Amino acid sequence: MEYYMGISMSMASTVDTGVAVIDSFGKIIFLDKLYTMKDIQYFMDNYSSLSKSHVAISLPWDNSMLEGKWRILSKPYQMVRTNENLLNKDNWTQRYSTRGCEYFISLVEKGIDISRFELYLTRQKLSLSSYYKERTPADCKFLQNALKTEYQFEDLPPNMMPMSQLEAIVGALIVRERSRNPNNIKKIFEFCGIDVINIEEKIVTNF
Repeated sequence: MEYYMGISMSMASTVDTGVAVIDSFGKIIFLDKLYTMKDIQYFMDNYSSLSKSHVAISLPWDNSMLEGKWRILSKPYQMVRTNENLLNKDNWTQRYSTRGCEYFISLVEKGIDISRFELYLTRQKLSLSSYYKERTPADCKFLQNALKTEYQFEDLPPNMMPMSQLEAIVGALIVRERSRNPNNIKKIFEFCGIDVINIEEKIVTNF
């Protein structure tokens, strides 16, 4: 029996981190919310089937304090590698947070199968992206309905679930796709020594 674990990593301990585990039959067997890195470490260190699991962890946005509104707004879109004249004061051009990287690398060194994924790129490839603003109630409801109807997660409750748990299910889906169709998975870049993966060909559903 193999398991597929998705972790929607938050940028700070004040925001919940979602965890989802899917078994080989496509059933969700675990959903939870964690907060601090100690919570995440305790969960993974005590998860009995970790060695049999394929893990995908999302890349959280870096939320370090920035000076100036234009830097805050341009941070996700600045083409930093093509502009050598940028003044990288206080490392403001760093898009993703390195939170938990040292711990995840230590698990990889122990033989645990861990990959990273970019949440919104993965949602696009899985046909789970919506036209609503990210993480709004409408976006959350859309993602929950899409997972329930198109990916046969019929056990999802009718009431609105936490967005972090739904995003964790997205992570579990991409490692399940990698297990079933490895040729449809590509490495898009590397972050803190761990491969960031995405789907090669967009998965089209009937949604």
